[in-house]
Amino acid sequence: MRLRNIPGSREKIADSRLTIDHPEQYKGRWREIFGNDHPIHIEIGCGKGQFIRDLAQKNPGINYVGIEKFSSVLIRAIDKIEETLDTDTPITNVRFLRLEAETITDVFGKGEAERIYLNFSDPWPKARHAKRRLPSKEFLQRYHILLAEDGSVEFKTDNRELFDFALEEIKESDFRLEACTFDLHHDEKMNQGNIMTEYEERFSAKGNPICKYVIRKK
Repeated sequence: MRLRNIPGSREKIADSRLTIDHPEQYKGRWREIFGNDHPIHIEIGCGKGQFIRDLAQKNPGINYVGIEKFSSVLIRAIDKIEETLDTDTPITNVRFLRLEAETITDVFGKGEAERIYLNFSDPWPKARHAKRRLPSKEFLQRYHILLAEDGSVEFKTDNRELFDFALEEIKESDFRLEACTFDLHHDEKMNQGNIMTEYEERFSAKGNPICKYVIRKK
C-alpha cells in the first residue's frame, strides 16, 4: 500500500514536544525523559497510534515509546496524543521516535525496557528479506539486549505465514514461548484486556483470525 505523503510532516514531527531528537544521547537514561522511575514499554511500528494511545491512557504508571519510520504515519500518532494535552485527561506518558528499527540498540541501553509490542508488522514476504521481519531471530537478539530480566515481547498479526515463521524463530533465540493463540478474539484468556490497533479492527471485521504470542527472556 502506497503511503500518502503529508506535506510538512517531518517538520511538524521535529517540532513536537512528544518527539525525541537525537535519541541515542539518552541511551541508558530514558527515565530522565519521563522524569520518573516507571517501567518503559516500547511499540515498534506504532502506526497511527491508536494502540499506544489507548494503552497509555489505561496504564498511567507505565512510560511508552512509540517507534515509527514513516513520517506520514507517525504524524497521525503524534496528533492523537497532542489533542489530549490541553484536556482534563492529558496523556503525558508517551514519547515518539522516527527511527529505523534496526538501530534500536543504539537508542536503548541494556535492560532498559520491560516490554516490546509488535503489532501487524510488515511481513517482508520475500525469503531474502527475512532478516528485516521484526520477529526474526536477528531482531530477537536486539530485543534480548534492551529488555530487562524477565522482559517480554508481545506479537500480533493476521498473517499466518509470518506468525508460523515467528514461532520457528523463537527456537533459535534466548526467549521462551509463554502464551500463544491462532485466534485471539476467540481465546478468552489471551483476549482479556486486549487493546486493538486500527489494523486489528479492520482485519477482524473481515473475519480474519488474529494470531498472538507472548515470549519472555529465558
